[in-house]
Amino acid sequence: MHHMTLAEIARGLADKKFSSVELTQTLLARIAELDPKINSFISLTQDLALSQAKAADERRANGESGALLGAPIAHKDLFCTQGIRTSCGSKMLDNFKAPYDATVVAKLAAAGAVTLGKTNMDEFAMGSANESSWYGAVKNPWNLEHVPGGSSGGSAAAVAARLLPAATATDTGGSIRQPAAFTNLTGLKPTYGRVSRWGMIAYASSLDQGGPLARTAEDCAILLQGMAGFDPNDSTSIDEPVPDYSVGLTGSLQGLRIGVPKEYFSAGLDPRIAELIHNSIKELEKLGAVIKEISLPNMQHAIPAYYVIAPAEASSNLSRFDGVRFGYRCQNPENLEDLYKRSRGEGFGSEVQRRIMVGAYALSAGYYDAYYLKAQKIRRLVKNDFMSAFNEVDIILGPTTPNPAWKLGAKSSDPVAAYLEDVYTITANLAGLPGLSMPAGFVDGLPVGVQLLAPYFQEGRLLNVAHQYQLNTDWHTRTPTGF
Repeated sequence: MHHMTLAEIARGLADKKFSSVELTQTLLARIAELDPKINSFISLTQDLALSQAKAADERRANGESGALLGAPIAHKDLFCTQGIRTSCGSKMLDNFKAPYDATVVAKLAAAGAVTLGKTNMDEFAMGSANESSWYGAVKNPWNLEHVPGGSSGGSAAAVAARLLPAATATDTGGSIRQPAAFTNLTGLKPTYGRVSRWGMIAYASSLDQGGPLARTAEDCAILLQGMAGFDPNDSTSIDEPVPDYSVGLTGSLQGLRIGVPKEYFSAGLDPRIAELIHNSIKELEKLGAVIKEISLPNMQHAIPAYYVIAPAEASSNLSRFDGVRFGYRCQNPENLEDLYKRSRGEGFGSEVQRRIMVGAYALSAGYYDAYYLKAQKIRRLVKNDFMSAFNEVDIILGPTTPNPAWKLGAKSSDPVAAYLEDVYTITANLAGLPGLSMPAGFVDGLPVGVQLLAPYFQEGRLLNVAHQYQLNTDWHTRTPTGF
């Protein structure tokens, strides 16, 4: 049963081939056996999962149906879950049990999804390798010596290892799409505002967005259907109708205009990945797509702009963790200042401290105009580039990452080298656009992803293209050895 996709599970439950309780018990046993190899979970919620599975079976017995009713999933450990530890991968929140459910958690629970646990992540979602977690690094199921990507590496590794069919994740600068590329999954970052951020512990509020990680575009469509929608509790949520993403998967790609930015194929891109991307383009041409070269001239400025804006917002968001109200508190503080300093110094890891300091510096008097304001102006230029491009094409295609997954520890001493791996993904967050990564092949036995970007609220178009591509390729069906 562990090889089944969400769509196959929905059909199996509807046909009474197995129950949600049986499926949940099977996957919990598999997690207990295999997760020690990859460290993809921070918390398991066996009792909750079995009670939710039993309730889902009863709902089906009473005539209810639904693609997520009885389907097992897991949540990235920054989605608040009532009464369950929500740690953000940090010592700072190791003892924090959320008093309420995030909107995403509540919506999926209402749809009947079964929560198996909370997945490992880079501390406060800051990282591209899932090595900054206080609970230890996550390992890539395709090669246990390599990273799974970050910050949603726990969700990605768990799904890739067939511990569960799908998981929630978040994307601030590529943290859904990059792990998807590194672990042979399909990952979707929706339009900013499409999925509620209420109850999703913030890293950078103008960039963060929740989304699905799964093995297929079809499964991402199912999970996104349950996650998306307007939320009055979230001031950044957009009141836009949510289409039936599954129905839209079957559309023809005949005449679809695909733009390929010339800036994507620079010297920084591994030539073997470039070849796989060109192979993907050929496959889409066979399906009727029309390819056009385009330009995103301000892409070169995106990384420095992002790494000013995101840390600036992080320095503000993380100021609430002060050792006073909740979370980690140092022992025997001498005074209030000592309480603040030692609680934060002991509770936050080095990467989080680094970004808080960068952000505080960028926002400080005398430097605000030189750094933060200039970065926001670049952000507007990046968005304008995309708006111009989408006047000519329907979607934009390119590599998800410039290189395959690197070895654990290879970039730990050089944070900037890790930051540069986000070159293709961060522009979508700066502009607020939807983006998807799908499997496109392998380099040295490690998965490679191709990225698709679309205009605002065109997630259905991305899922349609990815689904049609996956009907004609088999990269997404490959399973890591030993799992």
